[in-house]
Amino acid sequence: MPLIESTYRAPFGLASGHLQSIWPAVFRPVPAVPWERERITTPDDDFIDVDGWASRRDRVVILSHGLEGNANQPYIRGMAHACHRAGWDVVAWNCRGCSGEANRQLRFYHSGSSDDLGTVIDHVLSSERWAEVALVGFSLGGNQTLKYLGEKSVEVDPRIVGAVAFSVPCDLAASSVRLGEWQNRIYMARFMKTLREKVRRKERLFPGQLPLDGLDRMRTFREFDDRYTAPLHGFADAADYWARCGSGRFLADIRVPSLLVNATDDPFLAGRCFPREEAAASAWLHLEMPRHGGHVGFIRRAATYWSETRAVEFLSSCGRQT
Repeated sequence: MPLIESTYRAPFGLASGHLQSIWPAVFRPVPAVPWERERITTPDDDFIDVDGWASRRDRVVILSHGLEGNANQPYIRGMAHACHRAGWDVVAWNCRGCSGEANRQLRFYHSGSSDDLGTVIDHVLSSERWAEVALVGFSLGGNQTLKYLGEKSVEVDPRIVGAVAFSVPCDLAASSVRLGEWQNRIYMARFMKTLREKVRRKERLFPGQLPLDGLDRMRTFREFDDRYTAPLHGFADAADYWARCGSGRFLADIRVPSLLVNATDDPFLAGRCFPREEAAASAWLHLEMPRHGGHVGFIRRAATYWSETRAVEFLSSCGRQT
């Protein structure tokens, strides 16, 4: 598909990629969502907590959160409200260990955990309550979403009518290096703090199976992924994990209408996170690169953010018209 000229314009005074990334997470008021929680069992005898907001509609959108997020992040709640107003039921799943309770297995979750997303999708489809299913993912969740669709390719269930992904690190290696730069230390410090806490909790559940020496000195994803993510999930090292799990290598195989929105001022993204060539060669992948928007920002001085309006607009064009 040709590149889409974006309609997003940042409000006056909020054009900075860093402001766009920080402001919504800290200052945006978003009403609570009346979630109803369901726990589903994974094939490896673990669990995934899924939060749902159902109103007897015949279509549902599945929301996937970002790194160290959960179903109550402001961007998830905002998207849930926008989709619900547009006539969709909503399901937001929490990655393993992100729902407030440590998961049962030694493994965590990671950017390539499309198998867990697949478990959630299969659970939703098996209920036979919905004729149409859409996927919306943010950052890590967007990477999982695009990877899942590329892996499934022509075998994706026909009830899945479309997908939208925002702020996606399609090139995990480039994104990890970018986040390690000095100007992004505030984000890296926040991620590392919660990741270190999860490792300590996990070690208490599995004594002696996770090395804790040097944990407090870790400052980058390369260190963390080399020590924990890669060996716990079957990868040789961080580089192998990044190469095999970045959604960029799966984009050419997507066979569902999909919109990828990555702002060019996103402080988390670099390299092949802007897959112009892949989008140009695909009949299914739409690429939109707003000049501003930061990471999961796209602020608008209104209750509904531009990203939410854009997702509803795109998904409505994929399935039944609202």
